[in-house]
Amino acid sequence: MGDVHTNGKTEHCNGSSKTNGTVMKNGFAGDAALRSSRPSLWFEEEIEEDLRWVFSVSKILHTGLSKFQNIALVDSGPFGKVLILDGKLQSAEADEFVYHEALVHPALIHHSNPKNVFIMGGGEGSTARETLRHKSVQNVVMCDIDKEVVDFCRAYLTSNREAFRSNRLDLIINDASRAELEKQKDTFDVIIGDLADPVEGGPCYQLYTQSFYEKIVKQRLNSGGIFVTQAGPAGILSHGEIYTSIYNTLRQVFKFVVPYAAHVPSFSDTWGWIMASDQPLCKLSVEETDSRLKQRLTGDLRFLDGETMTAIFGLNKTVRRTLAGETHVYTEETARYIHGHGSAQTLSR
Repeated sequence: MGDVHTNGKTEHCNGSSKTNGTVMKNGFAGDAALRSSRPSLWFEEEIEEDLRWVFSVSKILHTGLSKFQNIALVDSGPFGKVLILDGKLQSAEADEFVYHEALVHPALIHHSNPKNVFIMGGGEGSTARETLRHKSVQNVVMCDIDKEVVDFCRAYLTSNREAFRSNRLDLIINDASRAELEKQKDTFDVIIGDLADPVEGGPCYQLYTQSFYEKIVKQRLNSGGIFVTQAGPAGILSHGEIYTSIYNTLRQVFKFVVPYAAHVPSFSDTWGWIMASDQPLCKLSVEETDSRLKQRLTGDLRFLDGETMTAIFGLNKTVRRTLAGETHVYTEETARYIHGHGSAQTLSR
């Protein structure tokens, strides 16, 4: 969601009267003395009511309002091209490899021989790109809810064009859960949840519930299969929003659940992911991890190796304590949300 602020006047770029993400012109109010030395556009995301994240924008590449969410693609100073959905930064060119390598490769190298992979969401194509690096993978089904997001990411994000062209990728535009996973006749070795954060009124919160994991995701996994999902902020101050709830919810469904986290600069926080399976997710040594990555993947990774894998699985004491004490189970009736509002709620007002 983006607004352009010009001399105190706000112009809405997304057709919405309410926004949590803003593109501002000419710096901050009351800062006229510094404006001449600053970039003319700034993106501002409201992380909490009293906390905002701001960075410079050199160009607005695309804004729109799809059936499901507000969309913006901007070219930023510090982070390159940035994809923004419902006012929340989803991915930045400069450091998206941290998020996507951490999301994809731990699950795939913990599996003995992943051949069939289902990606929920992932419309920008980066999760498919990382999955297709694995030589054993024969088929990737990527299902995203929003054709407009997929189309403009395919057009603007050049690093993922090869993935979109791969004959191993089956791209489906549909509801990633009930409409597509339910009707799939195939089962999968790995299912990846690369979904937008659950925001109130948004399209994705139902895909983090116990019933969805139990009745749909688990039923579509092969024996020994692994589910992995992004699970929101996992920092000292933010991990209690949804991260610990998703972890505890998955523990109600799967026998083995492993949380991990890494800092993503453009997210202004540590980010969390969670793996789950009914087969033990044995801890791999640094040497074994490096060996599997070398043997199984094409090309070099920029973030993940054996030492890094060990590090991201080592959560700090505060987060470990909260995870151990979490009792909340995520359901449609008891859903927790990231701060912000989805376009479905905005459009209904």
